[in-house]
Amino acid sequence: MKQRKLRINGHSHLLPYPEEIPDYMREKGIFWVDKDKKFMLQKGWKRPVTDSSFFLHEKLEWMERNKIDHAVVLNLSQLYGNGLRVEEMKRALRFQNDFNARIQHDNPSKFTCGFVVHPGFLRSACWEIERCVEEHGLRLLCLPTHYMDTIGTWRCIYDEENEPIFELANKYNLAVEIHPYDGEKFIKLENTSWRFHLIWMLAQCADAYHFLTLNGYQEKYPNMRTCFAHGSQLSQINLGRRIQGFDGRPDLFEGMQHPRKAVGHKNIFFDTLVHDTGGLELLIRNHGSAQVVMGLDDPYPLGEMESDKQSSYPGKILDLAMKHKILNQDEYDAIWYNNVLQWLFGDDEQEKQNLTNRILS
Repeated sequence: MKQRKLRINGHSHLLPYPEEIPDYMREKGIFWVDKDKKFMLQKGWKRPVTDSSFFLHEKLEWMERNKIDHAVVLNLSQLYGNGLRVEEMKRALRFQNDFNARIQHDNPSKFTCGFVVHPGFLRSACWEIERCVEEHGLRLLCLPTHYMDTIGTWRCIYDEENEPIFELANKYNLAVEIHPYDGEKFIKLENTSWRFHLIWMLAQCADAYHFLTLNGYQEKYPNMRTCFAHGSQLSQINLGRRIQGFDGRPDLFEGMQHPRKAVGHKNIFFDTLVHDTGGLELLIRNHGSAQVVMGLDDPYPLGEMESDKQSSYPGKILDLAMKHKILNQDEYDAIWYNNVLQWLFGDDEQEKQNLTNRILS
């Protein structure tokens, strides 16, 4: 009997219900959700909950309505822990990781969940990786593009000091998700007109991709597969400039890898969330469709959600890509399914089959 075509969303988010968040998270101003589920909050910050599918049961209904078989749940960007005291940071990240582990454990046919560490506290980060993999069975490491170190300096995730993290990711055959946030904390511009989400988050992804490839980590750690959120959209249009810069000023890149070596590399993936077919076409032209995974970024308003104003729905960009002959049917199906499995598990065919069996069950 022929297996039906499965649809896996490789970029999703989930909020805990208000009563699931420990009191200390609100008391310390770290993160909480109001009892009416209208806002997510931190000290001096709040953001509206724009869709009921931020929460588990509503998310499951949303997935069924939109024929999404499985979702990869990333950590919440608000819980990267930047600027927190070390003990507060550890408790906040452990809460996030234990919550995600429970979601995956209780709903194995519906969710694969990620876990997060703070690179500024390297030894603790390595311990947390070991705990999440060995105790919880989590296989997706979520990392920010940038983080604050212990003396308050902002660094790119691909600083060489963080190589012990990548060594563990390689040891455990982990998928890695790179996601931007906190730009307004180190880019000295007034936070107006949503500029940090619309412009600077894409620049943060491009910066991280720049240093991943210059350091050649995609080859140095062959069992680690990295996916960049939002298609790392500025990386695509910026590729020629990086190549010319490397060729024109080799003195600035001594000992580093040429940008061309990473183009289309089997260990580097990008999600589809670029919002238009022109952006998707450039992404596919640069790297090939095999390096692209479906990413809806639901249920955030910059995700691919139902929208009458935009005539949008989950999966629209791939449907348009088919209509405009940017993709064929096999490539379309692979972005929804096979490519996501390849990012999550690499060449571990047994784990791919295990997840497929859980979904079909």
